Amino acid sequence: MRQIWNIARKELSDGLRNRWLLAISLLFAVMAAGIAWFGAAASGQLGFTSIPATIASLASLATFLVPLIALLLAYDAIVGEDEGGTLMLLLTHPLARGQILLGKFVGHGLILALATLIGFGCAAVAIALLVDDVELGLLAWAFGRFILSSTLLGWTFLAMAYVLSSKVNEKSSAAGLALGVWFLFVLVFDLALLALLVLSQGKLNPDLLPWLLLLNPTDVYRLINLTGFEMGANATGVMALGGDLPLTGGLLWLCLLLWIALPLVLAYRVFLRRPA
Repeated sequence: MRQIWNIARKELSDGLRNRWLLAISLLFAVMAAGIAWFGAAASGQLGFTSIPATIASLASLATFLVPLIALLLAYDAIVGEDEGGTLMLLLTHPLARGQILLGKFVGHGLILALATLIGFGCAAVAIALLVDDVELGLLAWAFGRFILSSTLLGWTFLAMAYVLSSKVNEKSSAAGLALGVWFLFVLVFDLALLALLVLSQGKLNPDLLPWLLLLNPTDVYRLINLTGFEMGANATGVMALGGDLPLTGGLLWLCLLLWIALPLVLAYRVFLRRPA
């Protein structure tokens, strides 16, 4: 356990030195504050509207930003060490490959968790201080749920980045694959599902379609934040299918945790087969 924490502390200090934590926190804070006060500008309104509407808008924003940041943070975690010649040095120490992988995951996970907490937490504090008659209990619960789910979504894509980084031999290849993973889960998957719905002309089993959302962690994340306010009835696009899922909120959280565990296990197995 001590070896894991030493590696995690090194990754955390690198993130602080490279301004990763500061940059991500500022990005989240600025975007969250902008969404909170100007999210309804398209309908001709300015200023804070409501907590559910703000969380729904922030969840849509985080679906694009958090996976991309997580992939950029960790795509070179293994292959970068290999290209720099430090991976072989690490493996000469009494460290198991699982300890190296888990230590890096903990370090990067702490950077992402702290940035999410600071960035979105600042927006919550600003709302509490500047908006009159806001329900502080509901605000704390809503943002706490949102920050936790956003952190778990980021950890999911961190784990995916480790799979890619353990598999390839060049950082450029890892970067290209990371962008491909982002496009697949954030953009392509839902478009493909919509195309499937249109092309099938109702021939697909309607009981099966909602379960397909669980194959995408970003959809699971959005379902968690929608069901938190019982907004599923107003959902559009593929999210409208989520209302037919016979799953409680707790099972959706469990599904998101599985999306972290399974890629991390796969990354470990791939890393074991990587030549030193």
